Amino acid sequence: MPSIKKVAEVAGVSVGTVSHVITGSVPVSEELRLKVQAAIRELNYHPNHVARSLKTSKTRTLGIIVPDMTISFFPQIIRGAETAARKRGYFLIAVNSDDDGERQKDLLSLLRSQRVEGILLVVAAGTTPISQISRILDAGIPIVCLDRIPDRVAVDSVSVEDAEAAAMGVEHLISMGLRRIAVVTGPLTLKNERRRVQGYRQALERAGIPVEEQLIWQGNLRTADVAALCREKLADAGSRPEAVFCTNGPTALGALRALRDCGLDAPRDIAFATFDELTVDDIFSPSITAVVQPAYDIGSQAANLLLDRIEQVAGLDKTVTIRLAANLKVGESSRWAGHGLGCPAPAAR
Repeated sequence: MPSIKKVAEVAGVSVGTVSHVITGSVPVSEELRLKVQAAIRELNYHPNHVARSLKTSKTRTLGIIVPDMTISFFPQIIRGAETAARKRGYFLIAVNSDDDGERQKDLLSLLRSQRVEGILLVVAAGTTPISQISRILDAGIPIVCLDRIPDRVAVDSVSVEDAEAAAMGVEHLISMGLRRIAVVTGPLTLKNERRRVQGYRQALERAGIPVEEQLIWQGNLRTADVAALCREKLADAGSRPEAVFCTNGPTALGALRALRDCGLDAPRDIAFATFDELTVDDIFSPSITAVVQPAYDIGSQAANLLLDRIEQVAGLDKTVTIRLAANLKVGESSRWAGHGLGCPAPAAR
């Protein structure tokens, strides 16, 4: 097995330079970095990070837990975090909680046992493990929460301003002449879902439109369950809303499935908008109106904040809260037929 000394010999540099290239702990010129990397490839050298971590108490590894890697929003977060970590000489381990509270607890324990230096966490929809998070923080392992921000625990966080972002989507529907707007939510145990419903209420109130509690449809994050809920709500033609606004991608897919099952066209029969772009947005016709979160930037800024904590950057005495702006991507699905547009339903082609 080749050694670090052999890599240094082939590259024509010192062992220290090879170590600096591998760990990213000290800046190295581009010329030397390329020589070292070429020698590593030639020799098929694999650094023993475990042995090094036992010696230095540093693994230069971060962990990230997300609820569901099949939802396009979370891979974008992971990509942003991984890029930011790599630029600062760190590796990122990504794991999936399946939105299950017990699995999340197990994964937090696993990452801690793997000696990660910090954790990025999108909390699961179940009960937040506040005591476990507090123990990890007390052990000197920083945590930054993304997107879903837990209650009752002081922790750094990066997300969008959920209430303002949701209000922007609902205000767009109101600007299209719509008044009876239903909101389809995930579990209100999640703070970001509560904040998005708050934004929905605020948009209606600012427009002088009474909030109808029966138009707040609380579901979960399973598309099939949301579809069943929406089919039930849409069954009575006399009480149907003029528009539907969804607070996240999974509820949006469930609502669209329900519209299809009920033989309803959007926007001809019901206008439609959602929080988050859909994975298969490009095969929907008409195109979907969406409040778009800067997922890559959320991941990138969260990773940099976590690394600042690890490296004890000055000025981080208090809990840091970063809120980014969302953007409205206007498609055809919100252009209500009351404005003379009768488009076919959003359906896969």
